[in-house]
Amino acid sequence: MDEAAPPRPGDISHARRFEGAGWAEADFTEAVFKDCDFVDVDFKTADMREARFEACRFVRCDLAHADAREASFARCVMTDSVSRAGVRFAFARLEAARFTKCDLTHANFEGAELFDVAFAECQMLGARFPRARFFRAYGRNVIRTNASFAGSNLELADLAEAMLEGCDLSRARLRETDLTNARLEKANLTDADLFQAIIDGARLTGADLRGAELSGLDLRRVAAYQDLIINAEQQFQLLDALGIDVRAP
Repeated sequence: MDEAAPPRPGDISHARRFEGAGWAEADFTEAVFKDCDFVDVDFKTADMREARFEACRFVRCDLAHADAREASFARCVMTDSVSRAGVRFAFARLEAARFTKCDLTHANFEGAELFDVAFAECQMLGARFPRARFFRAYGRNVIRTNASFAGSNLELADLAEAMLEGCDLSRARLRETDLTNARLEKANLTDADLFQAIIDGARLTGADLRGAELSGLDLRRVAAYQDLIINAEQQFQLLDALGIDVRAP
């Protein structure tokens, strides 16, 4: 077991193993980690802004309340295949953080600050986002929302009541994803897979669903779908879900 002290700002670590380390409140801003293992490491409230993690493995790690703004994670495995427990990001600050081709299966993002976060081609099966904030308030009446899940697998994920207006979910796998009461106005859902997604009360006004898998998507269950954008051939899937039989003259 490596009992090394927490890294310092700007440190570079390669092919190291950190097990049972207590890094709560540590400051390792702009540090770089390549091919490192983190097992049962406590990152709670750590300052890891602009830190870089490449091809690292996180097992049963806790990043609750960590400040990971503008941090980047590339090709990282952040789940325990034995216990099926994901990394805990509860109430972490992840504004402008970047996750690329990471395994975030069962990750917990409860209450996390996720404005301008990007998950690119990530495995996010069963990830949870209760009360996560994908938006930022600029004054009393100006709220902007920004996030990307392009190409990521969010099957069985919990995005209920998420504010994702105008966000990028193109090519995302959303099978059986809980989107109850989600705000998806003007969201980019092109080529997404929404088969059996839970969309009760979701708002799809102006959303772009061209090329998306819409089998079984019942528009009667959503709260709004004005100006929904689809391809001509997709209309038959939506009409079929409504019980309307379209026949040639």
